Amino acid sequence: MDIARIFENNETWVQQKIHVEPDYFSDLSKGQTPDILYIGCSDSRVSAEELMGVSPGEVFVLRNIANMVPNTDLSVMSVVNYAVLHLKVKHIVVCGHYYCGGVQAAMQSEDLGILNPWLRNIRDVYRMHREELNAIQDEEQRYKRLVELNVEEQCINVLKTAEVQQARRDRDITIHGWVFDVHSGKLIDLQIDFIKVLENIKEIYRLD
Repeated sequence: MDIARIFENNETWVQQKIHVEPDYFSDLSKGQTPDILYIGCSDSRVSAEELMGVSPGEVFVLRNIANMVPNTDLSVMSVVNYAVLHLKVKHIVVCGHYYCGGVQAAMQSEDLGILNPWLRNIRDVYRMHREELNAIQDEEQRYKRLVELNVEEQCINVLKTAEVQQARRDRDITIHGWVFDVHSGKLIDLQIDFIKVLENIKEIYRLD
């Protein structure tokens, strides 16, 4: 990728936007009112706005390796706080994707240096669901299932936060667990039963 070309592309994009909608950028500068907080993977193949078909200003986006929501990460917790308490989003989406390098790396017994603490969060997901995962003979299917289970556990981490618990009491906010299939381009709703999930954990994590 030629860096100079990026600025040329940007100029072309600006002109195209203004041609179609003269006030596009002045309207954009007035602020954002997104309904969705999207927590996804940093993978360069997975563009949040593009795969959902939405425009700038419609989705507040957080991306990191393997779409994680660890409570020890101040960046993640700050984004959740801002999105829920200040932007008043109505939906929080955790979106993983098949063929995720972070999940794949976590499945290997290998020292990956600075990545070790981050990947340990995914390895903890494997540990919690070890019996189910080890029963899957096909390695690719086991890998895909870990992607799904990781999404579920990160949704649970979202539900553990004080901001989300407060929002669930005070207004309508919904958590969604999705997977993007890079091979087909399709979004898959995992249809996680969060009522059941909350029943199992609320005694431990309830903050009110």
